[in-house]
Amino acid sequence: MSQHTQTRYPSLTGKVILISGGASGIGAAFVEAFHEQGARVAFLDLDQAGGQALAAALGQDRVKFLPCNVRDIPALQAAIAAVEAQWGAVDVLINNAARDDRHPMQDVDVDYWDERMQTNLRHAFFAAQAVAPGMTRRASGVIINMGSISWMRGRPGMVCYTTAKAAINGMTRTLARELGDSGIRVNSLVPGAIRTARQDAMWASDPAGLELASQNFIDQQMLKFRLDASDCARMALFLASDDSRGCTGQNFVVDAGLSIQ
Repeated sequence: MSQHTQTRYPSLTGKVILISGGASGIGAAFVEAFHEQGARVAFLDLDQAGGQALAAALGQDRVKFLPCNVRDIPALQAAIAAVEAQWGAVDVLINNAARDDRHPMQDVDVDYWDERMQTNLRHAFFAAQAVAPGMTRRASGVIINMGSISWMRGRPGMVCYTTAKAAINGMTRTLARELGDSGIRVNSLVPGAIRTARQDAMWASDPAGLELASQNFIDQQMLKFRLDASDCARMALFLASDDSRGCTGQNFVVDAGLSIQ
């Protein structure tokens, strides 16, 4: 049985899935979930050790790990071209790579701002641009951009991240309209407080501690449990499958009601 969902999506069998930031956290859950559905999964990440370990664990006949810094656009384009050379046009692109580092507003300089946009926004557009021709030739394809409820809530201490994630919303809607005639669907998957190893480490270093942080999220949510990466994976499978064929240009929020205030 799948560790991510009991639902089978026959339309995903054999599809070519490309995921950025796939070596850990939510991205790794995406890799595992699509592999469980019988898809061919290529994923990119800076973390070579983590990426190689995940690919080895899943068996590399239907999994391909490519070390890649998505801030390096020529390297990103070359990695996408390598996937297409081996497996054909990408059927599903998930723009997942990002970092939600905290930063006081007054500490942000021009170089840091530009680097944050490169990490959290720019690569998503250029990855979409790279896969669109192959999708257009097939008259079908899915692009899933990872958003965040942080910009919807106006969270302080991360203005570079929230700005980039708000821009993801606008990019998603424009690309959905621009690519719709080619049979390409573009949506945003918008997570809330998703528990991952990185998030646990961040909150554990907070003076209040991980347990209090977790309870604080639960208290603010409508649903009283902590979300984990598998909750995002379930939504990604649906959005990538033919079952969501009428869905494009939308935000699909997975936050247990945290953004309802």
